[in-house]
Amino acid sequence: MVSRERRYWAACVALMSMLPLASCDGSPRKEQPINSEAQPISVEVNQSRDQYGKQAILIQLTNTTDTPVTVSGARLNSPLFENDIIWEPTGGVLELPPRQPKSLPATLPAPHCRQSPSEPLKAIVQYSEPSKEPAETSVEAQDPFNVLPRNADELCLAADAAAVAAIVLDPELEVAPDGRTAVVRLVITPASTPGESPQKLTINSIDGTTLLAESPADPWPRDIAISSGGDPKEMPLTIRPARCDPHAVAEDKVGTLLPLRISVGARDGVLKIAAPNELRGHIYDFVTAACGGAAP
Repeated sequence: MVSRERRYWAACVALMSMLPLASCDGSPRKEQPINSEAQPISVEVNQSRDQYGKQAILIQLTNTTDTPVTVSGARLNSPLFENDIIWEPTGGVLELPPRQPKSLPATLPAPHCRQSPSEPLKAIVQYSEPSKEPAETSVEAQDPFNVLPRNADELCLAADAAAVAAIVLDPELEVAPDGRTAVVRLVITPASTPGESPQKLTINSIDGTTLLAESPADPWPRDIAISSGGDPKEMPLTIRPARCDPHAVAEDKVGTLLPLRISVGARDGVLKIAAPNELRGHIYDFVTAACGGAAP
């Protein structure tokens, strides 16, 4: 007959197999240590509207420890780009308070347009902890909003388009006599490709922005075919304010980036044409005057 003690230990072994945190002496069982050492800094990628217009991103660093950490450099290594995405401090080291994130702006390098993201995004951070020697950590960075794939796709689309033609906005703005509409000009200069087969690009349509819309009386053109080696052309676009609330101009970040929906080679996407500084100022003045406190 099995003794009470043997039955107890048999039940205990069964319990331990089902409940790893239990122990038979009544005290909590300690978890097994993790082989990889916990990293003091976590890294995430983000992008504000302001960075988007400048082909830049934000590298967000979070101090995961309970003491301040100083950072002297950070970079991201992604197969989507030809070089690392680098942040360097401009005024000494950066202090990261405990458990708090800080976002660091970094300019995007040229995209690697024939490379797929087959490897994890890696971040390398140079840092120092109190009373310790400077160190470097390599961690897998997170990109929850797909900032890098989206930007790489747009940069590759822009590179393919530039091989066919240069597309810019003329710096001048022609305001209608009644001040309610104006005309911007899209200037297209095809690339010179002597002795080569012409490359083709199609502007399928033109989107409005948070600041500008097309005039119902004069809609923007569609299905514009462009070939390298062709003649330069200008396309007048009649614009009106897309919104007239008091913050339209004051808070604008991307309202003067004109989105062209294009097809070039095997790519389809949106090509953003930035207004030069002179035109941007004219557009802000036009919107402010055209609104005059009323809805467009």
